[in-house]
Amino acid sequence: MTRSGSVDAGQRFPIDAAAATDAGLAAGIEESLAAYLAVREADTYAIDPVFSEATGSLSRFVLNGGKRIRPTFAWWGWRGAGGTPGGAEAAAVLRAISALELIQACALIHDDLMDASETRRGRPTVHVEFARKHAEQRWNGRPARFGAAAAILLGDLALAWADDMLRAAGLAPDVLVRAAGPWEAMRTEVLGGQFLDVLHQSNGDVTTRGALQIDRFKTAAYTVERPLHLGATLAGAGPELISAYRRFGADIGIAFQLRDDLLGVFGDPAVTGKPAGDDLREGKRTLLIALAVERAEQRGDTAARATVQAAVGDPDLDADGVDRIRALLTELGAVQSVEQRIAALTGSALDALSTADVAEPAASQLAELAVAATRRHR
Repeated sequence: MTRSGSVDAGQRFPIDAAAATDAGLAAGIEESLAAYLAVREADTYAIDPVFSEATGSLSRFVLNGGKRIRPTFAWWGWRGAGGTPGGAEAAAVLRAISALELIQACALIHDDLMDASETRRGRPTVHVEFARKHAEQRWNGRPARFGAAAAILLGDLALAWADDMLRAAGLAPDVLVRAAGPWEAMRTEVLGGQFLDVLHQSNGDVTTRGALQIDRFKTAAYTVERPLHLGATLAGAGPELISAYRRFGADIGIAFQLRDDLLGVFGDPAVTGKPAGDDLREGKRTLLIALAVERAEQRGDTAARATVQAAVGDPDLDADGVDRIRALLTELGAVQSVEQRIAALTGSALDALSTADVAEPAASQLAELAVAATRRHR
């Protein structure tokens, strides 16, 4: 047993200490996740082989894709606060921050179900995969209902395993206690942001305030802000550095989501892994849409306003319809306004980072990550 009372992380899901380094970070995250999921899949086999087969789908979802943005920010937050790579402590930190990918898996699986998305990373979403399996086997009941149930349960399992992985990472007891603050806040914030997203899709809220509130809590908090906070806390950082990290993370996280909003309408499906215009069909009330409606109202252009609002949430919107909305969003100045907001947020984030006492090479790496996250190509 570890000092924190969890099963010895080194025995259950060991990783090479050399992977817990700056250069080995990406491979180390993959190794940590693969080792942990293999152990947990074996645990589920003891319940029933068919359950283990289902959890294999969760493992593939986690391991076959993803940019690992969250653990990467957490690692550099830890390094910037004085964390030292290599050795047992770094290996425990690497295992702990890799658990963020299971939080991400939970959020994506549930989000895809709520949005009725059919593809993710170029493959069928989890609820679609299990609905198809139900149909192929000609089981009783409705395939869609079975697919939804499977997605809910596997998303819940990912969230439970994220907590388990953090606790079993091998952190010292006092470090694990410190980690609880940002970890618990992050889980509540992402679920709160997701609820607001669903609510605004239902009540038709297209205000800029509502869109930014969702961006702040559904994406920014658990993508950049809290991972940085977690990394800093694992290193024992003081309140000044944590505050600077959180300002940096909130701004970059929102800018990241705004870029994602643009990609959701203008992105190349070969790059995004989702059909062009899917965010429109799903009814996402993004800042891009809110600004377009606002600009149309300012101009007194009721036709443009009605066209934009009618497209949002229209499941039958075809390629020509998407092209018309793209042109209208550009003509109304909404695209340019979002680009300007991304640039402003990136600038303010980098200012916050520059005023903090962040150790190198983390300071440079975080600045590079900020630019990479907000300047992704369409």
